Amino acid sequence: RHGAVKNEDTFKTSQFHLDLWFYFTLQNWVLDFGRPIAMIILPLEWFPLNKPSAGDYFHMAYNVITPFLLLKLIERSPKTLPRSMVYVSIIMFVMGASIHLVGDSVNHRLIFSGYQHHLSVRENPIIKNLKPETLIDSFELLYYYDEYLGHSMWYIPFFLILFIYFTGCFTPVEDESRMPVAALLLMGPSSLYYWYLVTEGQIFILYIFTFFAMMALVMHQKRKGLVLDSNGLFLFYSFIITLVLIAVWVIWLWNDRILRKKYPGVIYIPEPWAFYTLHMNNLHAAKESL
Repeated sequence: RHGAVKNEDTFKTSQFHLDLWFYFTLQNWVLDFGRPIAMIILPLEWFPLNKPSAGDYFHMAYNVITPFLLLKLIERSPKTLPRSMVYVSIIMFVMGASIHLVGDSVNHRLIFSGYQHHLSVRENPIIKNLKPETLIDSFELLYYYDEYLGHSMWYIPFFLILFIYFTGCFTPVEDESRMPVAALLLMGPSSLYYWYLVTEGQIFILYIFTFFAMMALVMHQKRKGLVLDSNGLFLFYSFIITLVLIAVWVIWLWNDRILRKKYPGVIYIPEPWAFYTLHMNNLHAAKESL
């Protein structure tokens, strides 16, 4: 029966999944973080503005490889997990990532026309002068699909699958609650990527609720005499380091008045690409003018 937990496989031993975690980290950095970088550094004549960019092809590969890796991760869980929920989450993940592919493709291509990510859609100089004004509504709709609907349908299933996997990462054997050296080496790049995911995706609420759920589960299982295995520790510690990186990021940009205007409200977490178009892009332009 799907979703049923079998007694005999509740405490199967589970070695650290070095291959899967390495592939996850590598493809996240190359295909997700590297998307906009590839689009900017590769010659524009190779990928005209009316055609998909190099970053779009990276995104397409990400949309295929990531669901496959998530399914493989679930398959290696020492505990039988609810398959129906996993499959529905994977379907939503692919839909959300695909919606984001379209919106993100157009939004990042607008950089070449002077679009500034640290400003809202209506405040951008290249947008607010459009005629008729109803075109601005169309760009706001595109932004909604990219930053809100696409991100929600992409990241909610992603974190849900990670949490479902995390529920199976408990063992009564203390010796299995140790991370190999390879896990420690991967933890830095993995945590840094999650920092990028949370800040650029503006999903701090989703991340922090997932982290709190992990903490609650750890304390609950500890009362039963169960501890996290090496894979659970890797995921849990990566989330802890991510929280520290987010705090450092926020403190560093706490007094930035322009970004404060872009991200009002109680939760202030600027996007890295907004920071780039505000500060780094201006720095590059100043160097070119010298």
